[in-house]
Amino acid sequence: MIHSEPALDAATADLLPHVVRLGPNLWGASFKLMKMVPAHHIVDTALKTGEIGPDTVIVESTSGTYGLALAVKTALIGRRLVLVTDPAMDDRLCRRVADLGATVEMCRTPSALGEYQTVRLTRLAAVRERYPDSFWPRQYDNPLNPASYSIVADHLNRQLGRLDALIGPVGSGGSMCGTAAGLRRYSPGLRAVGVDTPGSVLFGQPDQVRELRGLGNSVLPGILDHTAFDEVHWCPAGNAYRHTRRLHRTSGLFHGPTSGAALAVARWWADRNPEARTLVMLPDQGDRYLDTVYDDSWLDAHPARRADGEPHQVTLPTGESSWTWMRWNRRRLTDVVDRPGPRP
Repeated sequence: MIHSEPALDAATADLLPHVVRLGPNLWGASFKLMKMVPAHHIVDTALKTGEIGPDTVIVESTSGTYGLALAVKTALIGRRLVLVTDPAMDDRLCRRVADLGATVEMCRTPSALGEYQTVRLTRLAAVRERYPDSFWPRQYDNPLNPASYSIVADHLNRQLGRLDALIGPVGSGGSMCGTAAGLRRYSPGLRAVGVDTPGSVLFGQPDQVRELRGLGNSVLPGILDHTAFDEVHWCPAGNAYRHTRRLHRTSGLFHGPTSGAALAVARWWADRNPEARTLVMLPDQGDRYLDTVYDDSWLDAHPARRADGEPHQVTLPTGESSWTWMRWNRRRLTDVVDRPGPRP
């Protein structure tokens, strides 16, 4: 049974997702801009503590929607923002954050391993030297990131009541770890299923070039609590793209491939657990992907982008490019692999 939602103030209501039914036992939490949740909470807390003053420059490393969320927030509070990014932040998004007043520092050359995360962090350190009065929200390490999702968990509980499983993508770990912790106050038996992608170090795979962005990582965020997760899936791009388009055609929900990856796993999981009340996190909108995922000619240009298939179970992170999954059983990363990836 879906419960009625009490009235919320406008600022808070805009942070919360719409809850939509996607199947007999599957619901989706559809966000307009999920990263507004931590951006709003972290910046407001820093304003209250005095870490952000009248002349403070806010600086952050991001390649996606967290940068957009910070640009919106800093425009509203009248502060300068410098975003250190890489080519994954496409021209449309760069123009949008610039129109909101942000300065974009673009890192165009990857590291020797082909990734940008460490390159961006080096550039960010240089930017902070340039602006002594600066504030770094530290989305990967700030405990306020997962803590901010407490309001999301409360909202979802009011909407749906008891839940048996939460499924969602993992990038920094903030949304899944924070929402799972909040929901477990109401549903102690809740299972958390993390959705990663091949080539990401988050759950022990070797770092490789990844086509999917918005989930996965080349460094280990300090806020990622591996003991929150019961299962982990490594979903490849083809499955994510297929389910992104399927979601749009069947429900009208216009999301990006991060949401598609989560939905691929959620549909598979919900089908195999028909008695479980399952919720999937859908964090990103589809505007950035009109020329890629929503363009059939782009999909047809590379066979892997049309690939589909079922996952197969593994007992250790393998580094395979196909869809794999394993029972994580709320273990620490060091209990599963000997050599965790680098920290930011």
